[in-house]
Amino acid sequence: MRDYLVNALKGMGIGTANVIPGVSGATIAIVTGVFEPLVNAIRSFDLIAMHLLGTGRFKALSQRVNLPLLVPLAIGLFAAIISFARLLEYLFGHYPVYIWAYFFGLILASVYFVGETVRPWTVVRVGLLLAGVAVAVAVTFLNPAVENRNPAYVFLCGVVAICGMILPGISGSFILILMGNYELIVFEAISQGRLSLLGPFLVGCAIGLAAFTHVLSWVLRVARHQTLAVLTGFIVGSLVTIWPWKTAIHRLTEAGEAVLKEGQPVVLRYRPVLPETLNAEVVIALLIMVAGIVSISITESVASRPKDRQ
Repeated sequence: MRDYLVNALKGMGIGTANVIPGVSGATIAIVTGVFEPLVNAIRSFDLIAMHLLGTGRFKALSQRVNLPLLVPLAIGLFAAIISFARLLEYLFGHYPVYIWAYFFGLILASVYFVGETVRPWTVVRVGLLLAGVAVAVAVTFLNPAVENRNPAYVFLCGVVAICGMILPGISGSFILILMGNYELIVFEAISQGRLSLLGPFLVGCAIGLAAFTHVLSWVLRVARHQTLAVLTGFIVGSLVTIWPWKTAIHRLTEAGEAVLKEGQPVVLRYRPVLPETLNAEVVIALLIMVAGIVSISITESVASRPKDRQ
């Protein structure tokens, strides 16, 4: 029972991270020790698994797809996405610097723990890390598309976003921003339960997840350390997006005026800046950043404890 509860809490961490633009749930999965088992479990949902399900052989199905891991993770993940979507909308509206500071500290510490899994660090693997950094940073400077409610496009958003969600350092939520549908999916489809939008999106997620986990599982199997080096680079590059202090770059009309949506300027992306003065907000944000580092350090310590006992 303890393992189920722990896995549910890990799922909540993954789900919460996936709702936040710039934060990757897969990074949390790696640090908590469930990334590769999760990828392999999802990959195992094949025709054989479907046959076992159809014939009622639930014990064999559980062993094949690792249901003791998958079920509590899924429960925690979806519970977090549904429950935290509105909370995060409020927190980002009132305390954006503090929220970004916590996740910056969390992801910064993750770089160390994920990078530690690459052994040894060769010249080639360092090159792959730098390539991962370059890709992740380049993604943050792409201009987002405009919102599109077409079911086919919402389906495509699900396919692409879920691939980002299972790659450490590549935020599925940020992918939705680039595709123009972040607010549509998170604040309307999920928060308000709009099935006309949620349905195509979830179908896209399911198909994308089934396809991409096969590819990722194979790559990890044949080139594990090289893949982890690239993923570490993705995480490092994502720190640019998560930096707490930033200025908004707005979408402009041909006349140079900000494009408005519901009375608010449409944000293209954010440019990282340094805080102008060392005031109380900055001090509190730095303390929260340290709390994020401590949080992931404790999580890693708890996750690695069973390994030490073996």
